[in-house]
Amino acid sequence: MNQSFQELIKHKFPDLSRGQKKVAEFLVNFTEKGSLYTAGQIGKEAGVSETTVIRLAYALGLNGFSDLQELMRKEWLSSAESKESASKPAADSAAEEKKPFSEWLSPVDEKGLSQAVDALIKSDQVYIAGFRESHTAAYWLYYKMNQLRNHVLLSFPTGFLLETLCNLTSESAVVVFSLPRYTKEALEVAQQAKKQGAKVIAITDRRLSPVGQIADITLLAGTTEHILSLLALSQVVISSMQKRDEKTAGKRQEHLEKLYAEQGIFLE
Repeated sequence: MNQSFQELIKHKFPDLSRGQKKVAEFLVNFTEKGSLYTAGQIGKEAGVSETTVIRLAYALGLNGFSDLQELMRKEWLSSAESKESASKPAADSAAEEKKPFSEWLSPVDEKGLSQAVDALIKSDQVYIAGFRESHTAAYWLYYKMNQLRNHVLLSFPTGFLLETLCNLTSESAVVVFSLPRYTKEALEVAQQAKKQGAKVIAITDRRLSPVGQIADITLLAGTTEHILSLLALSQVVISSMQKRDEKTAGKRQEHLEKLYAEQGIFLE
């Protein structure tokens, strides 16, 4: 089986029973425990029976619980190795930027952050979507990213234009903000972006949130529903982009500063 544990869960999640979904959520969030615990221990932690844990393995198309645990062990070991070898700029930025926001920010997934930053730098365009309360964070990320690169687009607070999404290509990146209560529009943007072949980056509270289930990259903004969790993670993304692509970002910022001065935008 070529699918990773995370990919397999995301693919099968909609078809799982309620109890199996509880187990899946637990294993995604605590893969290390899932790699070491017995089926009974996992069931107790997830609040379901041992039988439900075993049935999950079969629902995922595996031959039994031992196969499921082996898949989790591989994922856990791979994740541990990737954390050690994560790019220095991304790791430094995450450590530096999350200090003021430690109350709101979950531990940063260095591998996911590095992949997201790489996609945001190399894409032909970036579309940022956030609806209702999430639009505040979406606008902030849009504004800051426009200072680092060109071709950055933003959704409306309560909707989006299909005419804009139809311009997305396989070289595009789409960032979708999604916290409870999850909006229909956020999921629709992610689904349409996938159809267009764009890379979808979810900034959400759970890997198995509606948008997280279909995203190519999921960055967790913490379990709190506070908007500061989104802004904190957005700051980490921007700082990482700036450090990863200093030359391009520097040239654009230098050009912008000249325009600001010519127009007298800022008083000081």
